[in-house]
Amino acid sequence: MTPLRGIVLAGGKGTRLGELTRVTNKHLLPVGPYPMVYFPLKKLAGVGLGDILLVSGTEHMGDFVELLGSGKDHGCQITYKVQDEAGGIAQALGLARLFSHGARSLVILGDNIFEDSLHDLVAEAEKQPNDAFVLLKEVPDPQRYGVAEIQEGRIVGIEEKPKVPKSKMAVAGIYLYPADVYEVIRTLKPSHRGELEITDVNKFYLSQGRLRSRPLKGYWTDAGTPESLGHANDLVRNSMPRFV
Repeated sequence: MTPLRGIVLAGGKGTRLGELTRVTNKHLLPVGPYPMVYFPLKKLAGVGLGDILLVSGTEHMGDFVELLGSGKDHGCQITYKVQDEAGGIAQALGLARLFSHGARSLVILGDNIFEDSLHDLVAEAEKQPNDAFVLLKEVPDPQRYGVAEIQEGRIVGIEEKPKVPKSKMAVAGIYLYPADVYEVIRTLKPSHRGELEITDVNKFYLSQGRLRSRPLKGYWTDAGTPESLGHANDLVRNSMPRFV
């Protein structure tokens, strides 16, 4: 099998959560019976990934280490990497270059809560190790997300937070990239927000004819606002995500 590493991106200030993140990282807030960061970690360990990198900022990295330790309680070995300043999702992913060391990367944004197992994604990606994969979910408010334009079952375009979306298919914060993703990131230029955008990474693979997609069949939400955090808690209480 082509080597695969797991990466959890758990940086950011969580400012949309207001007072809830005044003294802690949002990924340490509770969702159901667990701290939020447990969910992406369990998803990655659940498909057999023994080496997982967690990227977060300087303020609360010690809290993650105290909570997760070496990762042995989750059946994995966790490596920690500090993102000194916010520079976008793609910039945070770029910090995993040495960790991945020529392997493919299965990346989950730390505030993504979703029901499906990642087993089928990993199995399909093993057959196409040079392609990138994104997971899509139909949402009622696509303006909040990167939105995929679909024709005949294939992605033909991606727009970041469009005012007039071309579909309701949001690009979830779950990505599987081939080993050359770190070379792609090195070519990116900051957006108008001053950040390296993960949408630009996905657009590169789209331009190369190397971007694949899979739908999420179960529930999916981010948990980055008070409303979506409450929604995530309701979803998990009603039906715990599948980790294996």
